[in-house]
Amino acid sequence: MLTIYGHPISSYTWKVLAALYENDTPFEFVTLDQNTYPDFLAKWPLGTFPVLVDSDRNRMITETSVIIEYLDEYYPGRVRFVPKDFDTALEVRRWDRLFDTVGTTMTKVVMDNVRPEDQHDPIGVEAAKVAVRKVYTVIEVQLGDREFIVGDSLTLADASAAPSLWYGTRNIPLDGAFPRIAAYLERLKAWPAFARAVKGSEPLFHMYPGA
Repeated sequence: MLTIYGHPISSYTWKVLAALYENDTPFEFVTLDQNTYPDFLAKWPLGTFPVLVDSDRNRMITETSVIIEYLDEYYPGRVRFVPKDFDTALEVRRWDRLFDTVGTTMTKVVMDNVRPEDQHDPIGVEAAKVAVRKVYTVIEVQLGDREFIVGDSLTLADASAAPSLWYGTRNIPLDGAFPRIAAYLERLKAWPAFARAVKGSEPLFHMYPGA
């Protein structure tokens, strides 16, 4: 039995949920809250999520990209998210890391919005915005006329791009400067597995200022 520990409005949780939904992989979801978090910390003291627990194989897998690679290997479905071809797999992993960087850096902007007035960090926020816009520039060039960020099919990199750009562009807008990213994001929003992950979190959007 596969169990995912995560939170419905977590972008990294969305990344893993989309991969699971895409391949119709059965799993149980445990929402981390004040009631479940202490037990989760006992399993994983770092407290980061999502985490996959595979009771059949007695394994606990952390880090979203590693979780999805684990699913590719042991619970394969119609989509293999990391291609078997080594060179293509390297490119997929490279873009996956870049999109995760967007999500992490964007969080600095989000958290500044909820700080008390006397604790804002305008310099740090501006630095984060500059960093993300640089990444936008690189993504825009990479996309060209592509439907997907790498190759001609859905990969781990797209699964990373979907939540990172969904949240990222709400907090660091494209402002009309990146039309290929805008079109790519619309395609990702229409991806049924990702749309399902987002839909399940909508009742909780009020909890997160970046949603």
